Amino acid sequence: MAVTGQDLFFATIGELNQLLVSREISALELTRAFLGRLETFGPRFNALALLLEPQAIRRAKDVDKEIKRGRLRGPLQGIPYGAKDLLSFAGQPTTWGAKPYASQVFDYSAAVINKLDAVGSVLAGKLSTVELAGGGGYRYAKASLQGPGLNPWDRTRWSGGSSSGPAAAVAAGLVTFAIGSETSGSIVTPASYCGVTALRPTYGLVSRHGAMPLSWTLDKLGPFGRSAEDCGLILQVIAGNDRNDPGSAGKSFYYTPQYARPLKELRIGFAPVDFAEWTDPAARPALNQALAVLRDAGAPLVETRLPTFPYGAVISTVIGAEEASVFEPLIRGGGVEQLADPEQIAGLKANLDIPATAYLKAMRVRRLIQDAFRELFVDVDLLVAPGRYTPATPVDQSLDDEDRPTPAPADPGMTSLIPAANLAGLPALVLPSGFAGNLPVALQLVGPPFSENLLLAAGREFQQRTDWHKRRPPAA
Repeated sequence: MAVTGQDLFFATIGELNQLLVSREISALELTRAFLGRLETFGPRFNALALLLEPQAIRRAKDVDKEIKRGRLRGPLQGIPYGAKDLLSFAGQPTTWGAKPYASQVFDYSAAVINKLDAVGSVLAGKLSTVELAGGGGYRYAKASLQGPGLNPWDRTRWSGGSSSGPAAAVAAGLVTFAIGSETSGSIVTPASYCGVTALRPTYGLVSRHGAMPLSWTLDKLGPFGRSAEDCGLILQVIAGNDRNDPGSAGKSFYYTPQYARPLKELRIGFAPVDFAEWTDPAARPALNQALAVLRDAGAPLVETRLPTFPYGAVISTVIGAEEASVFEPLIRGGGVEQLADPEQIAGLKANLDIPATAYLKAMRVRRLIQDAFRELFVDVDLLVAPGRYTPATPVDQSLDDEDRPTPAPADPGMTSLIPAANLAGLPALVLPSGFAGNLPVALQLVGPPFSENLLLAAGREFQQRTDWHKRRPPAA
């Protein structure tokens, strides 16, 4: 296998593992190459929060010694990766993307970082995030210590929030994979905008110990990678029970796509209005072509409606109340005034006034939502919808600008799938699915709790039939 030059930076975990095990390249050589690229191009996309060169070099040297002795720890051994800067790394700044925490240092590392270290992965750098992962709401992409996340496909466009750095870094070939987080859309959105594969796991499957809390009952950590296969390999390492995370589901994950049902045996629910009317006109040809790939694979597509609930109001109340509790010292102590976005400052302050009765009502409705999705998945195996309904937005555009050239369709389709699925704790897989002009678009597949192997097998089969996940942005 010849993986050389620029190909190295866009190779899959499996391809790089083969090079390392055969000793065609050393972990040190691979790490130095990625460190140089991350240092050079990370600032170009405002993706790099902290380069970890000395630590990465030491780890890579240790990995080379292990490989030389024949001590092989699996496919992630020696692979350079990045972590969103809300994950602690012992002895180094963890800023949460916000000025009030710019000098914050923990004496322990996040559970996911420890798990990746245990199999020999090499942490090359901390990657940028929207301040406080968007806590309180924000209006502009520039709400980050590193500035607005810039999209490698077009630097005038946003890379998405709040995992802006992980998505941009993987898309631009600055790291092989990255760990991001989602409370309501922060994995799905940037992966869709940047044209990378990403997985939002079932709530509780991956420990959040050592991660900044935003919403205890909603936060999830997940991988951005080159392919569904890569995401499966990463999830197998980072998943598992952790007594340090009260929300841990107590479950492990073993990546076994060979035992999952093929696409032709799956009933996939979709809303035709999503692809005919809700999506941006420039994105419709690509997304409909992607839908046709599923049909051609023999997957029965079943017209499906989401259960009717006020998803936006429920998730806003849950997040608002929980983040107000998390950041109460910041708000009452005045540090909140240091945040970059006035909208976010006002939102955090206002959330202190959410009454307990509203929060408890929202949580009761949330349980009804979970029950309704359980019933929905009796009739279908997976759901499919656009990852986002438009390509990446201009980086200077207000995020609450919903100017549409035509009136919104009467049928909501699955436009509420991101908040709905997060409230129900459901996993999602984002699959690059073509382009609107020069900007990527994506599908999201959503399944019932702990259906990651089914999602990944469907994604792998989809990617065997397409090459959109292999495309490289010209800016990179």
